[in-house]
Amino acid sequence: MTYLQTQNSKTAPTVAPYTFAAEEDRCAPRHKVAIPAKMRFSGSSSFATEVANISMAGFACDALLQAHPGTRCWLTLPGLAPLEAEVIHRSNIGLGCAFKDMLNPAVLDRYIASYPARVPIPV
Repeated sequence: MTYLQTQNSKTAPTVAPYTFAAEEDRCAPRHKVAIPAKMRFSGSSSFATEVANISMAGFACDALLQAHPGTRCWLTLPGLAPLEAEVIHRSNIGLGCAFKDMLNPAVLDRYIASYPARVPIPV
């Protein structure tokens, strides 16, 4: 570990959790998609949701359930085992979550190509 040298003392650098970095600096480009998925919170049953955007670091979905930041969840995308994540923020339109482990770039590319975002119907 490297230390920062100040006048007469050494202090360890501050390390922020990965989930904080995923939300605050948007460390990976987000892609608009429409992926049908299942989501499950710790200690509850799974429910259907739609992933609206995804990146290597996390995703946003249309889950309207009350989940507080820090809640552990699992997202099941078509063809994959459940992916562990943590709720970072919630709003009246859904949840933003950070994956525990980064998504493989090849897997991300497959979902971007297979599930493009829906085009709004012109009025």
